[in-house]
Amino acid sequence: MSFSCVKPRDPCYDVRAINDAAFPVRHRKAGRFKVKVGTATEYQRKEERQTMPIDPAINYASLDEFSLDPTNPRLGRNNAGRNVTQGKVLDLMSDWNLDELAISFLENGFWPQEALVAIEEDLYGKPALVVVEGNRRLAALMYLRDALNGQAASKRWQEIARGQHPAGALFKKIPYIKLGSRSEVDAFLGFRHVTGIMEWRPAEKAEYIAKLIEKRQMSYEEVMRKIGSKTPTVRQHYISYRLLLQMEDQEDISLEHVEEKFSVLFLSLRTFGVQKYLHIDIKAEPDKAKTPVPPSHLRELTRFALWLFGDKRTPPIVKESRQVDNFGAILESKKAVDYLERSERPNFDAAFRLAGGDEPELIKLIEKAADDIEAALGRAHHYAKSEKLRNAVERVGTDVFQLLRIWPDIKDKVVEDMD
Repeated sequence: MSFSCVKPRDPCYDVRAINDAAFPVRHRKAGRFKVKVGTATEYQRKEERQTMPIDPAINYASLDEFSLDPTNPRLGRNNAGRNVTQGKVLDLMSDWNLDELAISFLENGFWPQEALVAIEEDLYGKPALVVVEGNRRLAALMYLRDALNGQAASKRWQEIARGQHPAGALFKKIPYIKLGSRSEVDAFLGFRHVTGIMEWRPAEKAEYIAKLIEKRQMSYEEVMRKIGSKTPTVRQHYISYRLLLQMEDQEDISLEHVEEKFSVLFLSLRTFGVQKYLHIDIKAEPDKAKTPVPPSHLRELTRFALWLFGDKRTPPIVKESRQVDNFGAILESKKAVDYLERSERPNFDAAFRLAGGDEPELIKLIEKAADDIEAALGRAHHYAKSEKLRNAVERVGTDVFQLLRIWPDIKDKVVEDMD
């Protein structure tokens, strides 16, 4: 397959699959642009015949002809929805580092290679050209135009607009690719935002996967092929999302920090201890996974949420994601779980010790000490008159004697061997 670009500004596209093309990357070479075609996955190579229908031509429209997507997963579950106004969507996007994009537009214009992806659909009761990919770029243009018209949203936008006179085409001739429906863009969004270079936050990924399963009626395997992930990962995302919704239904669970720590929830489900404590079938098919925790274990779910996320009065005992595996080990131990359930302010380290979790670390400490002592034995006699070395040996001897009191049989064997 070959491509040619007649003019330096002409975009070149490999339109076999929007998943593979995403947005073409242009490279300047001898006054011309070359296409850098992304590496296709094995599935894409095998399934080229099932590529997304797409109009390869770049279309152009003015800023006022576009609408932001009020269902954009990045807005958050509690903010997104088809009835959310454009003003509200724009306000929610205000902290998405739009200023950086605006500066780039002023310096370089809007390249066709960064074209928006849009569909025509009804919005607020009338036809609209809704941007399904590129909402940050669109919002940046909206804030920039307001700032240039003297209606800057902040001092930062005033600073960006000061003394600037961009070409009129920046707001009147915006490049976009037109798709037929949202279903046609599912694969592209999946590759780009779930497994690709512009990843959404974990909760947004899970919500998107749930939408494919529940609204598009896809199986885990179909979603896996659609977004280029692995089936167990897709399943775990879905079950994590359904668990989040199940938590919302429990009055005793505080959700204030759940979404921002969704990655911790997701990671915890891979541990056998969490699966056992909550009675979650991590291999459940979608119809059974909709209610991950059975009614008989909703009390355990409330405790689990408190330990993982805390509430207004009680901080979580799991402070960071690297503790998740140890938390799973804690929940495998009846003794440790009993301690967590009866304590008003349980301590993570104490629970971990009760679960025997620190044994591997202790073994490493003792083995390292033994290795160090063996290394020192070969040279210690050269410094028999050293007071500092004598003090160090006395300290080691005292510690070893204390350890041997724990295992008297080892002490007897050592004495016997010495004789």
